[in-house]
Amino acid sequence: MIPPPPCATFQVYPAIDVRAGRVVRLAQGDYARETRYDDDPLALATRYAAAGARWLHLVDLDAARAGGYTLQALLTRIKGDTGLSVQTGGGVRSETDVERLLELGADRVVIGSLSVSAPARIAAWIGRYGSANLTIALDARCAPDGRWFPATHGWTRQGRRTLSTLVRFYTRSGLQHLLCTDIARDGMLSGPNLQLYALLRQWAPQIELQASGGVRGIEDVRGAREAGCSGIVLGKALLEGRMDLSQALSC
Repeated sequence: MIPPPPCATFQVYPAIDVRAGRVVRLAQGDYARETRYDDDPLALATRYAAAGARWLHLVDLDAARAGGYTLQALLTRIKGDTGLSVQTGGGVRSETDVERLLELGADRVVIGSLSVSAPARIAAWIGRYGSANLTIALDARCAPDGRWFPATHGWTRQGRRTLSTLVRFYTRSGLQHLLCTDIARDGMLSGPNLQLYALLRQWAPQIELQASGGVRGIEDVRGAREAGCSGIVLGKALLEGRMDLSQALSC
């Protein structure tokens, strides 16, 4: 039997993905399939805070593909104006990037592509900056043979190591926070992949796992919690009014 998740508190993370300064969502990570929303990022973060959110998941989509985090000013305003705790990433490629984001007030730095291409370097960062300050994002696609492979560079390239190999490596390296998205479900409102999260819980039962991708409504939030996840990232369903954040926070 898989033990209960290590964190007794289930956390809801409303997400704001930013491209060219605007709030957007991509379908299945495809930059050509972008939906734009009216709210500017700061106004949306303020609204989420007013609804009772404690955390925000902030993504720089331009930087995720090209490198070079560009949301420093926005991060500073969100931290100063809303009081939200923020985990943020996109384009984090160096130790200097990590240090700069932590100095700007990021509560956790999200590392995606580099966690796939340079795991030994990221393991050293976990030791240097502390597992509480980093979130590893291993967003993956299922191959025809049933194995899962993380993607990199804004989900435009596939890594060579399997998801199970990387998760086990990071477990041995002391990782605390793991965010995993089934790319095929992201932005599709088809429900989170609870089977994938069950696999991850088997591979790494002590990691605090954040579910992401495909969430349609409150039942999906409850399903992720029952599957042993420690949190869930909510994007399109909130932006399109398909679920109420206050209700999700009370699940």
